[in-house]
Amino acid sequence: MPRTAATIGIEPAEPHIGRPALPLGRRVNLAGRGTTFVREVAGPTSDAPVVFLLHGWTVTAALNWFRVYEPISEFARVVSLDHRGHGRGIRSRKTFRLEDAADDVVALADELDIEKFVVAGYSMGGPISQLVWRRHRDRVSGLVLAATFARSSRRSAERVAMRGVRQLGRASRVIPRRRQLDVFTRAMTAGGSRPNDRPPWFVSEVRSGSVPMMLEAGGAIADFDSRRWLPAVDVPTGIFITSRDGIVPPDRQHRMAALLPHAKIHSAPLDHDGCVTTPESFVPGFVDLVRHAAQS
Repeated sequence: MPRTAATIGIEPAEPHIGRPALPLGRRVNLAGRGTTFVREVAGPTSDAPVVFLLHGWTVTAALNWFRVYEPISEFARVVSLDHRGHGRGIRSRKTFRLEDAADDVVALADELDIEKFVVAGYSMGGPISQLVWRRHRDRVSGLVLAATFARSSRRSAERVAMRGVRQLGRASRVIPRRRQLDVFTRAMTAGGSRPNDRPPWFVSEVRSGSVPMMLEAGGAIADFDSRRWLPAVDVPTGIFITSRDGIVPPDRQHRMAALLPHAKIHSAPLDHDGCVTTPESFVPGFVDLVRHAAQS
């Protein structure tokens, strides 16, 4: 029987605010870590492979992945979470670390009684996915990396600027929420993003995050470097290159791909938001890579 909105569990679309239909979301407590927010879609069978979708910097799982929940669920169970500090993800007094975000993924898998899974990351979700594999190799059955990198930048000025964003995040912890949001908007605008020039749903999703933690995440991204250990990846891997990307330049994506010569690669002439704005060019290739990684 074809699955319907009722059998999948769908929150209906709200077109007046630009919100698409989404899988039902729920809060899940991760013991000793905090409470995160999860969206999940059942696979076609009880023994279908499991795919964790890990979103990019400053956005949420829903914003990043709403185009692919349904097509991936045709062959796999799909799980996504808002990373710590993002959307309705874990809140912590600890400075944001990519390693903690990676361990959150495995803690969620434990909570859901999932032993093995494919991990697929977009942008910041790419480093987190790589760290999930490195820190929990026995749990990862496949890896997909999209619009992402092994090292954020070779240019010291860019890394210094991103580390400055982390310091701004730490400083913003002591100011009121309203002022935090002003700081965040100025920081994102200076970096080329205009978060308030989007549909109301997009803006509310981004602004629902913890400003200090999201800014701290910028510094964590600047420090990330997996070049030494990424070639050891030993699971089926897919790489999606966004070849017109102004946020993660294509040369950085190609340098990462060169470290994984056995990976399956798709490339499309997309900018960094092409996963949402140009689904006809993103979705088929990305879903094919996920299917490849899930065939272990």
